[in-house]
Amino acid sequence: MYSTFQVSKSQCMTCNNEVLKQLGTLRGVFGAEMDRIDGRIVINHTDEISREEIGRKLDELGWKELPASTGEEVAYDDPSVWGCTL
Repeated sequence: MYSTFQVSKSQCMTCNNEVLKQLGTLRGVFGAEMDRIDGRIVINHTDEISREEIGRKLDELGWKELPASTGEEVAYDDPSVWGCTL
């Protein structure tokens, strides 16, 4: 099954990849893709993990899910030649 999350922010590719990597460690998650511009994360998972559990993990990682009807703009970092400040 697939679960889609509209999130409040998108960061540099290094940070985005770290979030996707952390999601991939969850039991039952097969993969995740992020659309940085639209602020959307699509996660492929089994019923071993619920959408709510995935949402809690995103929250732990500092990514707030936006309700679908808010119309809030996605906050993302402008591209930088210097990369991330990890």
